[in-house]
Amino acid sequence: MHGGNENGAGRREVRVGLSTASVYPENTEAAFRYAAELGYDGVELMVWAEPASQSISTVQAFSRKYSVPVLAVHAPCLLISQRVWGADPSAKLTRSVHTAEALGAATVVVHPPFRWQRRYADNFVRLVAELEDASPVSVAVENMFPMRADSFFRGDGSIKRLERRGGPGPSITTFSPSYDPTDTGFRHYTLDTSHTATAGMDPLDLASRMGSGLTHLHLADGRGAATDEHLIPGEGTQPIADLCDMLVHNGFDGQAVIEVNTQMARTTAARAAMLHRALTFARKHLNGAAPVHPLEPTGAHRG
Repeated sequence: MHGGNENGAGRREVRVGLSTASVYPENTEAAFRYAAELGYDGVELMVWAEPASQSISTVQAFSRKYSVPVLAVHAPCLLISQRVWGADPSAKLTRSVHTAEALGAATVVVHPPFRWQRRYADNFVRLVAELEDASPVSVAVENMFPMRADSFFRGDGSIKRLERRGGPGPSITTFSPSYDPTDTGFRHYTLDTSHTATAGMDPLDLASRMGSGLTHLHLADGRGAATDEHLIPGEGTQPIADLCDMLVHNGFDGQAVIEVNTQMARTTAARAAMLHRALTFARKHLNGAAPVHPLEPTGAHRG
């Protein structure tokens, strides 16, 4: 269910998808267009405030128009999407699974509950298990990161790190019971390599703890900053090439999704180039190949 096509060596290739969040501030349809033009295998749908991302029929139309499947659905569990699909996080996760079923997606990505979501946190393990028992969709709980005590929120909602003599200060977690889902234990996990950078975690060690439950990979990079950077893989300090080698050696048959920050791209051509570099990295290190298509954006991507 999770694997891709077999390569020449008889091993199933890992499908590489594009998170629709990777094209922000462009919209969901733009993500399908980039995925089609650059040769991605599909998209991960980030459900958030944009109405199109919340509509099954609209996303199905995008998928048909661009011949790009939906590989995964990211539940609306970000701070900025707390009111998307209502205020009940349990109902939102359930709706995410039903949306994935309707779209033919194999996976729902979800974050651990926030500490202030007490009822949801108390029932989260049971809810995830019940949803998976009733559906072919995997609910893959994602590793997150702590908030460092040497950071604070600015008025625009961004996070600034305060430089401290002697290194960063202590950290606190806003997640219950932990930002590391292996502390609880689930059937399926999403490993995010930007989050490991921010948390100061070894992604190879985390992948080992996730074991065969690791079914979904968010490929990005970071330099260990207090903020979640989501750099192009290979352009930070995370040992992502080593992680990919380890996963291939262990027979990983899940999906990899490029989830990077391209907000600094000043043109659509520049954004396409960033997404092409990320895809090139993933194809090389997960499948030993270059992207199917060279970077030749169509008129839709000219800056």
